[in-house]
Amino acid sequence: MKLALPDRILMNIEKPARYIGQEVNMAVKDINSVDVRVAMCFPDVYEIGMSYLGLQILYDLFNRYEDCYCERVFSPWPDLDKVMREENIKLFTLETQTPVCDMDWLGITIQYEMCYTNILQVIDLSGIPLLAKDRKKGDAIVIGGGPCTVNPEPVADFFDIIYVGEGEVSYRNLLDLYKQYKNSDMTREDFLHEASKLPGIYSPSLYDVDYNEDGTVREIRPLREGVPEKIVWQDVLDFENAPYPMKPVIPYLKVTQDRVGLEIMRGCIRGCRFCQAGMIYRPTRQKNVDMLKKYAKEMLKNTGYEEINLSSLSSSDYDKLDELLTFLIEMRDNDHVNVSLPSLRVDAFSLDVMSKVQDIKKSSLTFACEAGTQRLRNVINKGLTEEYIMEGCRQAFVGGWDKVKLYFMLGLPTETEEDMLGIAELSQRISECFFDNVPKEQRNGRVMITASASYFVPKPFTPFQWASMIRPEEFTRRAHAVKDACNSMRNKKSIRFIYHDADISILEGVFARGDRRLSKVILRAYEKGAIYDAWSEFFKPAIYDEAFAECGIDPYFYTERTRPEDEVFPWDHIDVGVTRSFLLNEWRLSQQEKVTPNCREKCSGCGAAKYGGGVCYEAKN
Repeated sequence: MKLALPDRILMNIEKPARYIGQEVNMAVKDINSVDVRVAMCFPDVYEIGMSYLGLQILYDLFNRYEDCYCERVFSPWPDLDKVMREENIKLFTLETQTPVCDMDWLGITIQYEMCYTNILQVIDLSGIPLLAKDRKKGDAIVIGGGPCTVNPEPVADFFDIIYVGEGEVSYRNLLDLYKQYKNSDMTREDFLHEASKLPGIYSPSLYDVDYNEDGTVREIRPLREGVPEKIVWQDVLDFENAPYPMKPVIPYLKVTQDRVGLEIMRGCIRGCRFCQAGMIYRPTRQKNVDMLKKYAKEMLKNTGYEEINLSSLSSSDYDKLDELLTFLIEMRDNDHVNVSLPSLRVDAFSLDVMSKVQDIKKSSLTFACEAGTQRLRNVINKGLTEEYIMEGCRQAFVGGWDKVKLYFMLGLPTETEEDMLGIAELSQRISECFFDNVPKEQRNGRVMITASASYFVPKPFTPFQWASMIRPEEFTRRAHAVKDACNSMRNKKSIRFIYHDADISILEGVFARGDRRLSKVILRAYEKGAIYDAWSEFFKPAIYDEAFAECGIDPYFYTERTRPEDEVFPWDHIDVGVTRSFLLNEWRLSQQEKVTPNCREKCSGCGAAKYGGGVCYEAKN
């Protein structure tokens, strides 16, 4: 196979292995024997995209179809981006080095709002018109999928189709319809019209948006007969038997998640009011533990990895976690396999589980406390008391850990100075817990408590979708106050406080709850040179300041306002199962500092039961 990039380019760019393909377990097909060729893109650098489990799942799913060949493409790093523009080299797939413009579909994962200009980079370098309205029959169909599709409006102008929901459900029907379109005189517009009738398929060009004089949305309406008023999020109900990659592609480079990813559960029972994933992936669904054991053995055999990561939103809530860990620890003893546990809830971090994992890998443990005081944890429905936090840390310290990471947010609704300073005080109490419970002769050094604070960003389909964001300068003030408080603590040498970039977060907030008018801002920023905005070394706030000004749009219109309860949202034509009335009730309960029980304790009637599966029906099975 001839590489798309000549040696003279490969030898002069950073990490050329990002662009040559030929990895172990890569799908290989005869391009002349398939009907549809799909370029599956993660709009970030190779090492990030290859760590994304969703891409591996869809890559495996599409390549199971005999009539389809799915290939991968990622955002070129800025060094290659420059060369490709200078030498007019089209972006290409890894598997066959085919220009993306020669593919049938360009499927782009919309994982994170700060990748929006990278989406334009990929489309542009592919030689595909940036705006969907400028594409003709013969141009690749540009399809978006992923969690940000619950509000796709800021990028609606760039996509022909948005797939709303979990990809295992409706793609087969869309492929069949595309084959009909490709081999007939059906127009592109007619194809999009027919596609919009499939479950979970949103064709933005078939909808119009009307605005009120104050800039808020008045109405989102279909433009053609038969186009649904609501696009319903697709859930995999037979989650246990859903396709899963037994032979994931093994990257040449060390990537962010360089291990086997074992998805044990989808969704979360907890209902944290800030968490979009916990709402849109309802209802919670679990995989059979015997199936997971089989998957673990087969994937380790097929990859040569020596570490396995249990993937879920809240692994502690997997009801067979104890049995699964016992099995994996036996594998560790026999095959020297490490087990990586994602962030666990400290209220479920039992001594029994601790005793099983303590010898696996004593790196730092991560506890997502989110807020510094119990009052604010009740506001966000964290369902976590300080007693549980301290007991979880005590068990960790007794079990041999001496490094703890604590995750917090600043700018949460109703946050006070006391809540902010509570971050430092809680960190101090946790450090004291170490010294109180670990004798000097058993210490391997000083305990290290790393508390990090992110900027609270309200997201669609959460109870906080009505909330305002604080200004960047106020976030910085609060972060400095917490840092000063940490530095004044008695055990300050054991406490480290860090915080995230405010400028990036405020833009994330604009795009998260923005409307279709933002497409022109994103396009203008891209034309001015914005790419890799998620990377602080490349993010240039001044470019966005100019883009907003030139487009006559005030970014703080999207972040600073507390929304009226009856405001029409830009995403109101999307239905994720969880109802607006449930979210509104949760918003009101947050103002009253009231906690809602988790789904297994008591059903709150969120609306996800309409899917007919998962935790909603556990008691009936």
